Amino acid sequence: MSEIEIQLKKGVLGLCVLALLSRGDSYAYEIASRMADAVDMGEGTIYPLMRRMQSEGLVTTYLEESPSGPPRKYYRITDTGRERLSEQVGDWRTFTAAVNGLILGSEAPMEEGETSHEA
Repeated sequence: MSEIEIQLKKGVLGLCVLALLSRGDSYAYEIASRMADAVDMGEGTIYPLMRRMQSEGLVTTYLEESPSGPPRKYYRITDTGRERLSEQVGDWRTFTAAVNGLILGSEAPMEEGETSHEA
């Protein structure tokens, strides 16, 4: 895996988890499995990320009985988490449009108040 791929993944893991939880509550192993399939994230990465997101108030937890073992800790996105998701989706779209513009050789649309640096 290239250094850029590693750094890009680190930068969007929280966004991806919030996006998954915006569609429904889930437990860490299930989140990790979906993330592993989508972005090749290691399972050990999810637990520290979920603790950080909980301490930031982006997610809450609750226990639910499991048919196959001990109760599972489920994660639910909070209103703060939904606000953060909305902000990050906007930032992601702006960022990817700018990068695509550079890669494809076209100008990305400028934000209101920005000025062109052409000479």
